[in-house]
Formats: sequence, C-alpha cells, structure tokens
Amino acid sequence: MRVNIPRRRFLQLASAASALPLLPRAARAQSYPNRFVRLIVPFPPGGGGDALARPLAQRLSEVWGQQIIVENRGGAGGNVGAYQAANAPPDGYTLLLGAAYLSINPALYPTSGYNPFNDLAPISLLTVIPNVMMVSNSSPAHSVREFIEHAKANRDSVTFASTGIGASPHLSGELFKRMAGIEMTHVPYRGAGPAMNDLLPGRVSVMFSNLPGVMPQIQSRTVRGLAITSAKRIAAAPDIPTIGETVPGYEVATWWGVFAPARTPADVIEKIHADTVDALGHESVKSRYEALGAPPSPSTPAELAALLRADAEKWAPIVKDAGIKPE
Repeated sequence: MRVNIPRRRFLQLASAASALPLLPRAARAQSYPNRFVRLIVPFPPGGGGDALARPLAQRLSEVWGQQIIVENRGGAGGNVGAYQAANAPPDGYTLLLGAAYLSINPALYPTSGYNPFNDLAPISLLTVIPNVMMVSNSSPAHSVREFIEHAKANRDSVTFASTGIGASPHLSGELFKRMAGIEMTHVPYRGAGPAMNDLLPGRVSVMFSNLPGVMPQIQSRTVRGLAITSAKRIAAAPDIPTIGETVPGYEVATWWGVFAPARTPADVIEKIHADTVDALGHESVKSRYEALGAPPSPSTPAELAALLRADAEKWAPIVKDAGIKPE
C-alpha cells in the first residue's frame, strides 16, 4: 500500500535522515580528547623542536583539559619518531611535530618504512624560521666575511656541526660552503644539544642550527651568532645579519608543523586544527614563539600538504647532487 506524505513533512524527514550519520561524528569531535595525547618530537631534548612543542603542548593541555605529553624520539634524522607516529593508531591521540626533515628524508632514506606523503595527515603549519650560523666565542671570525677568509686560509681543518645528516641545518651548511667557495667537513650530531656541547669549547669551527633551539645561547652571548639563513633579518634578532648580505642569493628557511597518522577521522583533524590555530594566537604561545624568532604561521591542512611536497621537490636534487648519504 502506498502512503502519501505531504511534501513539507517528507522534506523534514529526509533532512533528519541525512543528518543521522553526522551525529556520531559531532559527538566524537566534542568528546575528543578524553585521555592524554602524545606529541612526538623526533629529536633529542634541547633543540628547536622542543622549544616550539612545549609551549603549544601546554596551551592545548589547558584548552582540552587533558595532558599533552611531549615525547622526544630522536634518531635517523627524525625518521625514528616519524615512523612511530605514522604507525600509531589513527585516533588523534598520537601527534607528530613535523618539519622540513619530512620533505628531505624520502631522498635520503628511501627505505625508512613510512611515506610522509601517504602515511601522515597534515594538520597545521606552526612557523617558518631561519637557521642560524654560529661560532664559539674563541673563534677568530666575528662576521661571515671573516669566517670565509679563515676557512680559505685553513682549508683542511674547518668543520661544521649540524643536528644530523640531511637535516635542514646540514643542507644550510652544504649550500653555504658551495656558494662561498670554501671547504668544510661536516660533523653530524643527534640534535642541537650535543652539537652545542662541542661548539662551546671550539671543538668544531661552526654550527648551523634551527634558531629557536639556540636563541637563548645567542642572546646571552654564550656563543656568537654570525648570521641567519633567511632572505631578511628578523625582528627577534635585528642585529644578526643574513648570510645573503655577504653571499648574495643565499637563502634557506625551514618550517615546523603538526601531523597525525593518516586515516585519523576528519572531524578529529578539524578539531585539532582549530584548537592549534587558536593556541598559536594565544599570548602565551605567540609571545614565546616570537621571542625565539619563530612567529606563528598557521595554515590549513591542504596548505601544509602542498608545502611538504614543494619542499621535497626542492631538496631531492640537492641531496642527490651533494652525494649525501645517511650514517
């Protein structure tokens, strides 16, 4: 038997039916998180990753009413921590502090066990920052020009430290020596902290590192900041020149962002994204980032995904041409 339903009532019922699948999603997003969340920083403590992760984690903990645990999982240029995040349950309770290493490592570690383009879900960019070139206070170089002159006079003894093979600071040093026409032997470390321990007494000639992780040492003049790698000087350190002021055309910038395992529900991604963007605008995070020379630069997930791929296209040929190999 056919039942005739008035058109208005039919549309009301159809609208209600179409909304049913959305109810569990809304409820899930509203209840997230209901336990602690891990934020994996794939580098040892004391570096730029820590400096950016901890203020963000503190603010999200306050907003969510759940603890955000920062876990340092260093090794293999960020691959150890990234692999763990990529293979974690896709439920939003494991997040990854990603950076330019995700773009560089596919060329450097082709068998890493994960694919950053397919196995990670971008959430938001956090900041775009320069690296910094530093020497010990006992170094004869007080400027980039003086360092180049020193390196040319000591071709066989100049070394440069970085936070790991193939990482953005390493590539900053490789590009610098090429463009400056000097020789430097790369000495990789597992993070900025161990590298800094050898820079301070002058056991290495120069160090390239993400600026946020070493800004306190530069500001306290524990080390001598010679130059930053960005095209322009930054407000947090206006007295530090750019390398490009001495070596025309030199420019390297790196970025940091938040990722989740692929297949994390879209509504959870949306909530984490919205709360992360809000956190970056909160004074407790914004002021800390700006003091570190890393002004907040939130993005959409799609914008972060595009940046990840564009950076990979940029760095893959450089890794290949320089013959850079993992340890």
